[in-house]
Amino acid sequence: MHALALQLAPVFAAEKSKVPFYIAGGVLVVWALTLSLGIGMRRPDFPSTVGGQRAIMAVSAVLVVAAITTAVVTSGVPAKGSVPPTKTVEQAPVPVVSAPVPATSSPSSSSSSNTTAAGQPTATTGTPAPASSPSSAKAGSSLALAANPSGALAYNTKQLSAKAGTVTITMANMSPLEHNVTVAEGSKVLGATPTFKGGTRTLTLKLKPGKYVFYCSVPGHRQAGMEGTLNVS
Repeated sequence: MHALALQLAPVFAAEKSKVPFYIAGGVLVVWALTLSLGIGMRRPDFPSTVGGQRAIMAVSAVLVVAAITTAVVTSGVPAKGSVPPTKTVEQAPVPVVSAPVPATSSPSSSSSSNTTAAGQPTATTGTPAPASSPSSAKAGSSLALAANPSGALAYNTKQLSAKAGTVTITMANMSPLEHNVTVAEGSKVLGATPTFKGGTRTLTLKLKPGKYVFYCSVPGHRQAGMEGTLNVS
């Protein structure tokens, strides 16, 4: 019986609750009540044979041993030689961190001001962009021209100079006579203002380097001396 108890002890050692003890004890109680009240009181000669007596004694002994074993195992005291079950510890996944890719910056072609950690300026790289002057940024010229305000057939100048490109001539006419300004290259007329009296008019042309003539196209005015030379360089 003791050897059977030792063999059954590891089976129930892994159980943490007392359910096995309740089951074994309940079966033993039912077996005892069945033998004593159910059968023993009705049949006084039970068991009638020696084999039956041995069988009842063996079953009773097994149930008693099972009840005792489950009581010992579920009492919280681990059996000798038993190894407690190991717990599997789940490890947290290790995050994979990718190395940052260094950003490469293209060298700047324009001049920049760099300073070191000590505050001293370092040498700048690249070719500095040339500063654009107003004259190179805006090719051409703006010219002013006026008719003689007293009524004489003449301009206030005989010579005009301009840069190649867009040339704007603003003519003022405070004379009592109507005038205009006409620009020609040789015999080819390039442009002219309307003939007017009082106020100003503007003539804008795109001219290449060369020599041009300006005059008033009102009949008889150019012949009277109302003309001049426009030099474009």
